[in-house]
Amino acid sequence: MQKTSARLLALLALLQARRDWPGALLAERLDVSPRTVRRDIDRLRELGYPIAALKGPDGGYRLGAGTELPPLLFDDDQVVALAVALRTAATTGAGIEEDAVRALATVRQVMPARLRHRIDALQITAVTRPGGDLAPQADPELLLTLSTAIRARETLRFDYRAPDHAPTTPPPRRAEPHHLVTWGSRWYLVAWDLDREDWRTFRVDRLTPRTPTGPRFTPRALPGGDVTAYVATRFRGAHHPDGTPAWPCRGEVVLHLPATEITGYVHDGLVEELSPDRCRLTLGSWSWPSLAALIGRFDVDFEIVGPTELVEAFGRLGKRYADAAARSTSSNAPGTSGTTPLDAP
Repeated sequence: MQKTSARLLALLALLQARRDWPGALLAERLDVSPRTVRRDIDRLRELGYPIAALKGPDGGYRLGAGTELPPLLFDDDQVVALAVALRTAATTGAGIEEDAVRALATVRQVMPARLRHRIDALQITAVTRPGGDLAPQADPELLLTLSTAIRARETLRFDYRAPDHAPTTPPPRRAEPHHLVTWGSRWYLVAWDLDREDWRTFRVDRLTPRTPTGPRFTPRALPGGDVTAYVATRFRGAHHPDGTPAWPCRGEVVLHLPATEITGYVHDGLVEELSPDRCRLTLGSWSWPSLAALIGRFDVDFEIVGPTELVEAFGRLGKRYADAAARSTSSNAPGTSGTTPLDAP
């Protein structure tokens, strides 16, 4: 029979390996009596491990979560995986670099020599993109807040700073958070913008949540089918084997503008010269409203070639812009304050 200390470590390792353990099975694995298992469970509880007793014909035990983190046991593969994760933490921009270094030093100190040599051989250097600014770190607490809202499927309310750090004007943005992703050492929130009725990707370092969160929502289907396809298309555009962009929404228009004046501004599209002052533009985006807005940025007259979805998107955006202009005009008219008179019918 194992000594008590060795048996306690073996028992703890078993409790960590699966959620529930019947008492008889633990006794069989440790080659002891059920009474010894009960005594060893009590010893582990005295050391701070929250072990719950399960009711039922056979009884059993479960290692649960407590108010403090007790010592844990890891096998060789888990130790290596943990050390690699801690060493690569500096590349995530999550603002946990110093804590990760201290945690790795703690883990390394108790490693057996055979594992320490493997970890010391792993050297990782974070390289920033050429010509790019250093990615700002994301607040770990903010990442946890966003992750909690995503898991709970709760609508987020937040303030969002523009690239020039100017805060947005109230009311705050409202969005259904779907995924928290990293790209180019930056953290982004992929969400459905409720006010703009379209998918948006928000820089986490520019986002300040408001409390409380909004109502729960039913998740929508992401363009492209999953978050990987959406993010790849959003940031750099996935491509078909023939080299054409594989955007989920692709449309075609004729711009009343020479092709030479727009080719430098089109990276994932096709520009075809039709005449000295007209060109055909084929462009893609992750949604039809986004595609319509991209085409509108050229600020010239144009004809829509297709498809129908693009025509409908222009119609919706046109009405929305016209309504916004009408509201602005009426509220700024001389002698009006933007409110309805009390004696109005």
